[in-house]
Amino acid sequence: MLGEALRSGAVPESIFATQRGLEHLGTLAVPAEVPVFEVPEKVMGRLSDVETPPGLVAVLAQRGLGLAQALESGKPAVLLAGITDPGNAGTLLRSAEIFGLGVAIFGTDGVEAYNPKVVRASMGSIFRLAVCSGAPEEVVAAAEAAGYLLIATGQDGVPLPAFSFRDRSVIAVGNERRGVSSWLPRWDQEVSVPQSGQGESLNAAVAGSIVFYVFSQREGNIRRVP
Repeated sequence: MLGEALRSGAVPESIFATQRGLEHLGTLAVPAEVPVFEVPEKVMGRLSDVETPPGLVAVLAQRGLGLAQALESGKPAVLLAGITDPGNAGTLLRSAEIFGLGVAIFGTDGVEAYNPKVVRASMGSIFRLAVCSGAPEEVVAAAEAAGYLLIATGQDGVPLPAFSFRDRSVIAVGNERRGVSSWLPRWDQEVSVPQSGQGESLNAAVAGSIVFYVFSQREGNIRRVP
């Protein structure tokens, strides 16, 4: 994760490392001005929130983008509308970046963008997406002001193969149990992922990833692997 942050242009404010971590740190392009502090394994165990600390903990500043600023780019966006599971949130960021989305909006009352589990599950995407947050009415107003189409994902929407996406789209993915409607007061259009089997519903991150993939196909942005 530290390597991903550095490759994305993020500069840590400080780094804490065990003796084992220092050996690995030498393989990363850490700017000379970043202070590095060696700490015992026991201290690392208190600094890290994982069961098996990696030997490296870096402190980075959060990027404080506002909604309007994040949407100025015109890049397609994902809205995490009431997503509470950090693993799902991080996976949505990862898929969003892979399929060409450039903005991630974290809805209030859901998981926080810089939750450590979200950061890890994003696999570095959180360092490259324009990350912001907002309340329901704020998101609706910002999307409208920036000329975005606000698209909800749900079971009653237009089937994905027949849906027509716009360049400026905010794709809202909701809580698995409560859906987008429990968080978002209104939207412009709704899209659904057709099912051919008997499963009750898709995992939020899986459903969102499928929609992002089809969006990328429609826009011709998919990078084809030979």
